[in-house]
Amino acid sequence: MDLSDLLNTATQKSVVDNLSSQLGISSQQTGQAIEVALPVLLGALGRNAQTPQGAQSLDKALESKHDGSLLGNLSAMLGNNSSDLLNDGNGILGHIFGNKKDTVEQGVAQKTGLNTAQIGKLLALLAPIVMAYLGKQKRQKNVSAGGLGDLLGGLLGGSSASSASGTGGIMDTFGGFLDKDGDGDFIDDLAGMFGKK
Repeated sequence: MDLSDLLNTATQKSVVDNLSSQLGISSQQTGQAIEVALPVLLGALGRNAQTPQGAQSLDKALESKHDGSLLGNLSAMLGNNSSDLLNDGNGILGHIFGNKKDTVEQGVAQKTGLNTAQIGKLLALLAPIVMAYLGKQKRQKNVSAGGLGDLLGGLLGGSSASSASGTGGIMDTFGGFLDKDGDGDFIDDLAGMFGKK
């Protein structure tokens, strides 16, 4: 399981087409923006899951509201009821990014060439989808709160072997790359990372 599993689902084309329509951009632009936005979302979730409190909070959300059922009706939700998804997504973004949400949006916008309003909407629509996918994976693999870091690391291309050091795969594959100043908060490094690309 890796990030491509999330991108290459049976509903991908429908999801991309729906997002493209809502953002007013081409499917190609949307696909490229998703490829930038997904690792940022997964990276933030993975960072949160590195603390026991954060892992428990994420686990609780995946056990209840974000249980994966959204994926069965995703096209309809995106097409007819996207305001609910947006509200849910903005709540998720506020939780995982906190006061760095604007910084993240600006960074992703610079990387993709889209404006921050488009990126804000894209991230908000993607967040519940990512959470639903995680909820589905959690149940299929019977993952506990303590295993969420490795689950997220796997989505980002980490391996279980990398967790032998005592950290989740996500820390080896993504967190360290983003947290360039080593302060434990990769989000504050996003603007600099995107600005240099």
